[in-house]
Amino acid sequence: MRHQISAQGITLDELARRTGFSKGRISVLLRGIEYYPSWELTYSVVHALGLPPWPLCRLWTSGAYEAAKTTTWITQRIHDVRPLGPEERPVEHRGFIEKMEHYYIAYARAVLHIERAERIVGEAFDILWAGWDEAEAAAGPNLPRYAWRLLRSRVLLRVRRHPDGRPDLRPAAFMTVTQSRIEDPVARFVEISEVADFFDAISHLPPDQFDVVVLRYLCEFTPDQVQEATGLSQAHVHTLDHHARGALELLHHRPTARE
Repeated sequence: MRHQISAQGITLDELARRTGFSKGRISVLLRGIEYYPSWELTYSVVHALGLPPWPLCRLWTSGAYEAAKTTTWITQRIHDVRPLGPEERPVEHRGFIEKMEHYYIAYARAVLHIERAERIVGEAFDILWAGWDEAEAAAGPNLPRYAWRLLRSRVLLRVRRHPDGRPDLRPAAFMTVTQSRIEDPVARFVEISEVADFFDAISHLPPDQFDVVVLRYLCEFTPDQVQEATGLSQAHVHTLDHHARGALELLHHRPTARE
């Protein structure tokens, strides 16, 4: 919302006049500190800026839960505002979701080790919708690349991490189909340990190489599908894949403290 206010050239005085709330309360909302704002205040600013309320209501609700607000509190705050009515999602945005959703969900599941990744992916699509016109303008012809970076940031915001900040993919070793089919406990333990070491090596890769490896080898997408999901060129996907496999070969087989 701060960016929208700046882009539209609206002052706090004008925003206070349009919403009926004081500049102080609006300022607190925009700074995102001190206390979690009511939906009534948030909606008034959203409406004044001409932003779509539906995605922002869902994002507000998600933020309220993260701020430890109860379901009762959230429901009451939403009921303080008139019903929003049926969603009016842009046709282009709906089409973009239909094209990209399965890629995004698969990536989120692989990185976060959760079965139901739809909520996190939905947040990314809602953020994209909230600034859809701006996103299309900023992304130019490569909206998939713009959207992928947004999705990636939302996923990595919630990822379990090593002390050095790297994503911790080791729990994914317990979710592979191969280990689930091994009946012997010792053989299964060996398989999980080896796969966990390999997944741990992936976390050392640079961001784009990390994404390509996760999509290609954890999610099992083809190079063409990786290109479509990430907005990278086919040649770039090939190069990233090549360099990543070379780096993983070195990382996975380098001596460790255990050896």
